[in-house]
Amino acid sequence: MSYLRTFLPWIVFAVIPAGQWQWGALAALVISVGIIAREKRSGAGFDALIIETGSAAFFAVLAAVAFADPHSGVHTYSAALSSGALAVVAGVSLAVRRPFTLGIAKRTTPREYWNLKPFIRVNTVITAVWTAAFVLTAAVLAVLAHSGHAHSTPATVVQIAGFAVPMVFTVRYVARVQAKAGQVAR
Repeated sequence: MSYLRTFLPWIVFAVIPAGQWQWGALAALVISVGIIAREKRSGAGFDALIIETGSAAFFAVLAAVAFADPHSGVHTYSAALSSGALAVVAGVSLAVRRPFTLGIAKRTTPREYWNLKPFIRVNTVITAVWTAAFVLTAAVLAVLAHSGHAHSTPATVVQIAGFAVPMVFTVRYVARVQAKAGQVAR
């Protein structure tokens, strides 16, 4: 559920009709800020809000551009830019050795595991897969936008796959790691 909450602004932006992109960007910004405020009130640290913070920054800029010029050329590439922004945020979290999934995982993992190398390694792998998915999604969406298919069914399928594939990987990978850990503990 926390991944769905984390990516809710991006999902909302993706489902609002392309002709209303400025409102989609504004809605995504409001949701991002709302999620950050709610999570901070519940005691979440910055490490659990890396994507949310990056989302708020991205959608603030995108909304400003979209309202300043609703016919901006940025609109055509907004889906690709969205995935690219996620790739940058996720990639930077890896580069600084604070994988964005680490903060999310800490919410459901006992504190005694947080500093263990296997826990950190698992989250590094998961974040790397998400980063790769964002990069690939951004590239394919850029190609589709460049060829005039920015707001087409194939672009929608690519956007959905860009979230669904790493999400399925995350669930299965965590289950596999937990199963192996359970076998070792016996």
